[in-house]
Amino acid sequence: MKSPVTDRQIHWLGYAGLIPFIVLALLLWLVRADLHPFVALALAGWGAVVVSFLGGIHWGIGFRLAASGFQAPRIHFIWGTVPAGLAWIAVMMPAYAGLPLLGLILIACYLVDRHTWPEAGLGPWLPMRLQLTVVSTLSCLFGAGGT
Repeated sequence: MKSPVTDRQIHWLGYAGLIPFIVLALLLWLVRADLHPFVALALAGWGAVVVSFLGGIHWGIGFRLAASGFQAPRIHFIWGTVPAGLAWIAVMMPAYAGLPLLGLILIACYLVDRHTWPEAGLGPWLPMRLQLTVVSTLSCLFGAGGT
């Protein structure tokens, strides 16, 4: 049997997920204007992937509760689909509007998580989630400013 993932590894993976946010947001300020659409799409795409992942966590929580014999709150299954749909809309928008929308969705995801994660036993991860949300949201806003 393989050893489980450690808290340290989870932290490393979480913070590594900020690298595309930071690098792509900076690149929007540094690259030639003809490259902006590609870099902006890459940033929006990464933001959409992360937002979709955050929604998917709620499906995992809901399934875990149901498998344990508990009645899973509907919010996990309903909210689990909302971020991906909103992120898809954001990717379709011009970067100057879509990137700030992704930033708002990231904040909304954190606020929902702050409300729902403690009862699922995930409260200890909220400080890291806040840090990841702040950096990813600021990256989206900073990137939008560079478009």
